[in-house]
Amino acid sequence: MKILIVDDSSTMRRIIGNVVMQLGFTKEDFDEAEDGVKAWKLLSESKYDIILTDWNMPNMNGLELVKKTRSEGNHQKTPIIMITTEGGKGEVITALKAGVNNYIVKPFSAEVLKEKLDGVLK
Repeated sequence: MKILIVDDSSTMRRIIGNVVMQLGFTKEDFDEAEDGVKAWKLLSESKYDIILTDWNMPNMNGLELVKKTRSEGNHQKTPIIMITTEGGKGEVITALKAGVNNYIVKPFSAEVLKEKLDGVLK
């Protein structure tokens, strides 16, 4: 299983990576990108089983990345979980309409991430 973690905060990427490893994955199971542009480059070069992305990032934000992923390339069906501070009902609806499979509001617990991952991988 290959996971792509996209967040402009290196601290948040490390936190998500640590949670993913607590769930039984290894460091080799995931790649990281600090914005949508770098994520898109990785997506065009490799196969991923799930994408975990922030919303607010420079260059290409998470919502733009979701829309691009759903409309072109090889990852149109890849599960995407948005992990963001944007917790308003409007933002959640916008993200779901754009094609995210699930949504987590920061801060979050390892249990919440595990639950959402299990949900999209089943």
